[in-house]
Amino acid sequence: MKILVVEDEKKFRETICESLRREKFVVEEVGDYRKALEKINDYDYDCIVLDIILPGGSGLQILEELKRLHRSESVLIVSAKDSLEDKVTGLELGADDYLPKPFHLAELNARVKSIIRRRQHGGETSISFENLLIYPDKRILSVNGKEVILNRKEFDLLYYFVVNPNRLLHKTTLAESV
Repeated sequence: MKILVVEDEKKFRETICESLRREKFVVEEVGDYRKALEKINDYDYDCIVLDIILPGGSGLQILEELKRLHRSESVLIVSAKDSLEDKVTGLELGADDYLPKPFHLAELNARVKSIIRRRQHGGETSISFENLLIYPDKRILSVNGKEVILNRKEFDLLYYFVVNPNRLLHKTTLAESV
C-alpha cells in the first residue's frame, strides 16, 4: 500500500515516514504544495497524509484539486491548526479524517490503516478470496487454513491482485502500486 506524506517540517515528515515504513507501507514524501501536486498528478496513492499549512499553498487547495480531478485517494489531514472551522472545511472538501498535532505515531498508523481498510474492504479486517484468507494489517496469508510466509513484495503483489480481480493491469500501474 502506497502512502504520500505532505508535510513541510522536514524532521517531523521523516519521523512520520519512518513510522509508516515500519508498518510496511511504501512511502513517498514531499515538503511543499507544488511538489505535492506533481506527485498527485503523476501517481496513485492509497492514502495521503496531508498538512494544511504548506510553502506555496495550502493542503485545503490540494483537497480541492483532488476533487476537481475526480481522484479517489483517501486523505488524512494532520495539522497544528485545531480549529473547528478547519476540521469542518477539510472534511467537507473530501478528507477522510483529521488528526490535530501533536499526536502519537501509533494513532497516526492506526488511522491510516483504518482509512485504507474502510476504503478498500468495507471495514473488514480480513479479505477472503477462494481458498485464501488475507489480513492486510498484519500482513498474514492463510491458504486452506495454513499460514504461508511471504516476503514484502510477494505479499504486496498477491494483495494487489486479490483487491483488483478480473482487471487487466499494466506493468507500470502494478510497479507503482507495489
